[in-house]
Amino acid sequence: MNVTRILNKVYFSPRLKEIEQYADHAGKLQQDVLQRLVGMATDTEWGKKYGYASILTYEDFKNRLPIQTYEEIKPYVTRLRAGEQNLLWPSEIRWFAKSSGTTNDKSKFLPVSRESLQDTHYKGGRDAVAIYLGQNPESRFFSGKGLILGGSHAPNLNTNHSLVGDLSAILIENINPLVNLVRVPSKQTALMEHFEPKMEAIANETIRANVSNLSGVPSWMLVLIKHVLEKTGKQSLDEVWPNLEVFFHGGVAFTPYREQYKEVIRSSKMHYIETYNASEGYFGTQNDPNDPSMLLMIDYGVFYEFIPLEDVGMDNPRTYCLEEVELNKNYAMVISTSAGLWRYMIGDTVKFTSKNPYKFVITGRTKHFINAFGEELIVDNAERGLAKACAATGALISDYSAAPVFMDKDAKCRHQWLIEFAQMPNSMEEFVKTLDATLKEVNSDYEAKRQNDLALQLPEVVVARKHLFHDWLDSKGKLGGQHKVPRLSNTREYMEEMLRLNR
Repeated sequence: MNVTRILNKVYFSPRLKEIEQYADHAGKLQQDVLQRLVGMATDTEWGKKYGYASILTYEDFKNRLPIQTYEEIKPYVTRLRAGEQNLLWPSEIRWFAKSSGTTNDKSKFLPVSRESLQDTHYKGGRDAVAIYLGQNPESRFFSGKGLILGGSHAPNLNTNHSLVGDLSAILIENINPLVNLVRVPSKQTALMEHFEPKMEAIANETIRANVSNLSGVPSWMLVLIKHVLEKTGKQSLDEVWPNLEVFFHGGVAFTPYREQYKEVIRSSKMHYIETYNASEGYFGTQNDPNDPSMLLMIDYGVFYEFIPLEDVGMDNPRTYCLEEVELNKNYAMVISTSAGLWRYMIGDTVKFTSKNPYKFVITGRTKHFINAFGEELIVDNAERGLAKACAATGALISDYSAAPVFMDKDAKCRHQWLIEFAQMPNSMEEFVKTLDATLKEVNSDYEAKRQNDLALQLPEVVVARKHLFHDWLDSKGKLGGQHKVPRLSNTREYMEEMLRLNR
């Protein structure tokens, strides 16, 4: 008996018919979401402040509410974390997803409601499985177990029954107990705080399990896979788990890791599906293995708006609902959700590749950044780190740029800093250590990735020759005016150009 085929027919396949409605009814589906969200939040403090009771149309909504960033909602989050309720959303907020910080904060704490778990995050996971099974009718997905690699959580302040943690840990903690029958490792192991013993425990628990599917961040999962292969002495993961057939991945771009996954999972039946499950919500699932674009999930507890990238940072940016977007144009994503985020700019930029149905690719962040391994390093972090490193070593910096060095065959990766010094540090070793320590202080995601050198190694500093950055800008025809050296880049394109000139 193929239990997967039975479950697909009864539970998953009917959902695909609803998803098919995305192509022809996107506008109505999104307007229904907006009306439902506004209606539910009418009697909250936020809803009363902005007169939700009289909001009847999208135009009413966007004309009445300003665009929000974390800085604007932080006072509400602080009160929620202290135990106040009915501020942004009517149901109790007990969970807070810890995400990378802003200019002023090491971490963000994003509210997670019961509704957002059910109608966004878990719904997204179920739909990802439904889409996969629809494409692979011979799958034996449920004949084995799913290995979910997540984070950890901890008590929130001193408030009873309130916790803060990685989104993945929140999802594992609140998941339907029946799902635990088809999931590994145990909840206790999955929620372990320290990464190195956690990898060992997961490997020990799962090596003899019948694992059919993986879910997690590519960089972390690769570390686990290499550990499993080392412990078993096998060359390919399908020798350990012969029924492994799919990896649902997200969090960081998969492209830098694709070739390495081909080396460690050599099975021809292996599938890879990208998902977009952020701390703020579940937004997209890849629905065609031959197309890297993701399907925008438009009947969840998320209402979408989009700001043209060139308008980001303006006092009154243009904002468009889904039906108004254009193809192949970069937009900053703005969301309103069933967790009480209202017209919230999450910082990601997207580009639509299709409008029938709406499909998109993630094109980056609204600011310069490095997020090759989930560390979300921003320019402010870099400036603070370099300032402290200079103060500690007597160095002076003329210019700099940084980019990731992606994992090699031994799963080693790092940040490479190309720095033109006006005055060299009295100790390069101390400079690097101080830079690294400061980045850990100001960015919790960087700190996590640097733990025990498992996913991210100590930074590498390359000394730039005099006038290197001037010459690079000159080669681009970008001397003077508003042209600037890119401080942080998530690819190596600029770095490789600069290094070729650094001779």
